[in-house]
Formats: sequence, structure tokens, C-alpha cells
Amino acid sequence: MCALLQVALENIRAQIIVRTTQRMNTAMTQPTLLTLSGSLRHDSVNRKLLRAAAQAFGPANVVEADLNLPLFNGDLESDQGIPDAVRTLGDQIKAADALVISSPEYNKGISGVMKNALDWISRLDGAVMTGKPTVLMTAAAGRAGGEAAYYMLIHCVTPLGAQIVNGPAVNVAGAAKEFDDSGALTNEFITSLLEKRMQALRAAI
Repeated sequence: MCALLQVALENIRAQIIVRTTQRMNTAMTQPTLLTLSGSLRHDSVNRKLLRAAAQAFGPANVVEADLNLPLFNGDLESDQGIPDAVRTLGDQIKAADALVISSPEYNKGISGVMKNALDWISRLDGAVMTGKPTVLMTAAAGRAGGEAAYYMLIHCVTPLGAQIVNGPAVNVAGAAKEFDDSGALTNEFITSLLEKRMQALRAAI
């Protein structure tokens, strides 16, 4: 009798595990993907690249972060606290299952917009970016596709604790020529590379 009861309990446990796994898999078919562009211009190549990345990522709740933030100023923080726009960004990062960050390259570095956002993020309580699966990329006019900005971005994001998903760098050179009039990415090599990186990002969640 005890043996039969033990078997029955084991079967129940197995069923619970299967159902829990099924629910988790169903929930993760629509993860939240947060994209952060180091360019504020609506039709910038970096925002186009992020849209291509979101498409390659597959089914997801895609949220575009707004990095049009006040310049970081210690006096502003002391007098008025963290700006609401920064807190909103922090909440979006907390709620996201994965992050994709793309920056242009200005004078061999990331854009001021991106650096300013990362500086503000570092001031939020709770280390909001810690452990977030993250893919970094760049798009620029130069022949290197923003390679210097890419490595600077790694240096700036690492102290924030992001879980950078490693792989071949996505650096789009001569970026203005790599998108059609609708904003779609036309370079097959970059498209293939982007798909692999987004698959790896999805698997990291």
C-alpha cells in the first residue's frame, strides 16, 4: 500500500513539473524586449537596426526606450531627485526580459545620448540592469561600422552588471546604404548575423 502511495505521489509531482514547465514556456513565447538607441532621430540607422533586431528576435512585446533625458547633473539629482523620465527608463529595464542596445559612433566613442543614459541608470537604486541578457551593436557611416563605439559600449555597460550575450559583433558600416526606403535591412550577411545574435539572446532568457 505504501509503495502504491509513493508511486502515486511521484506521478503527481511529475505532472506538476510538466504543467509548470508548459506554463513557463508559454509565458516566455512573448517576452518583453527593450531596445535602447543612442540616436534620438526617429529615422536614424541605429533605430532602424534595432527594429531589424526586434524582428529577428521573433514574437515579443517590444518596447522602445526614450533616452531623451536631462543631462546628468549632480546638482539636479540633489535638488530634485532622479528625473521621472529616468525612473521610467529604470522601470522599463526592470520589466524587460532582454535588452538590445545600439549606438552610433561619434569621435571614436558612443554618443552623448547613450553615455548620459548609462550614467543616469547607474544612479538608480536596485542595479536595474544586473543580470539582464543584453546584446550590443553599432551602426555608423565609417568603414569600421562603429567598432570603437562598440568596445566603449562594452566597457560602459559592464559595470552596470548586464549579462552581455557574446558573439560576432554587429557593426554596420556605411549604414545609410544598408537600409531600403522602408527602413528594412538589405544586407544579407548582417541580417544572418543579426538573426543568430537574436536567437542567442532569446536562448539566454
